[in-house]
Amino acid sequence: MTAVAEAPAQKVGEVASFTVTMRVMRYLPDENGDAVPRWDEFQVESHGTDRVLDALHKIKWEQDGSLTFRRSCAHGVCGSDAMRINGRNRLACKTLLKDLDPSKPITVEPIKGLPVVKDLVVDMEPFFASYREIMPFLITTGNEPTKERLQSAAQRERFDDTTKCILCAACTSSCPVFWTDGQYFGPAAIVNAHRFIFDSRDEGGAQRLEILNDKEGVWRCRTTFNCTEACPRGIEVTKAIQEVKRAMITRAF
Repeated sequence: MTAVAEAPAQKVGEVASFTVTMRVMRYLPDENGDAVPRWDEFQVESHGTDRVLDALHKIKWEQDGSLTFRRSCAHGVCGSDAMRINGRNRLACKTLLKDLDPSKPITVEPIKGLPVVKDLVVDMEPFFASYREIMPFLITTGNEPTKERLQSAAQRERFDDTTKCILCAACTSSCPVFWTDGQYFGPAAIVNAHRFIFDSRDEGGAQRLEILNDKEGVWRCRTTFNCTEACPRGIEVTKAIQEVKRAMITRAF
């Protein structure tokens, strides 16, 4: 009788591994500006608990040290590693490989609408320029207070959702209007304006509404809900934009 070899038993507590194909967009600008993006494929040994960020680390540390991407906290707080994964904007540190059907190649590319610096890194300056323009800070008048500015729970709840923004640009770079219109503020800037417009302690709401009433302001929003779907923090972005529009109309009358 022919003996049949048995697969080695998995030890208790051992995490099963699998091989995933990572298809990563590469781009390295040259002096003449003639460089074009290309796709590179890597085979990565992974585990069920691994995220896309872990796979990118393995590629950079073990296969190709020239791969370039941003990351920092690796816990979905800093927003540094926003990228397009299988055609959708996500944070690489929050996206598990096993949830992406690892039997097929996983595509990773930079977010859209912002200039690519190298590989998965984009120039965030246009994004932050819009953010700065809406004055993302508390504006008050009068003398400096001698104690904290009090606010009720209901007043805080009015803008609580939009305080969760981590400036990852996932919402803004998922917006079709932002892709084609370099002057549009974008969802993230409007969300951060919302955070202060509806803050009972702030006195700069009229100024922000005036800025956002510009032809490239909130009225460019086409309500496609891409931004809401892309937000890794679960912010109701489209709802916030509509509330800013409503505040603008109310103020006009």
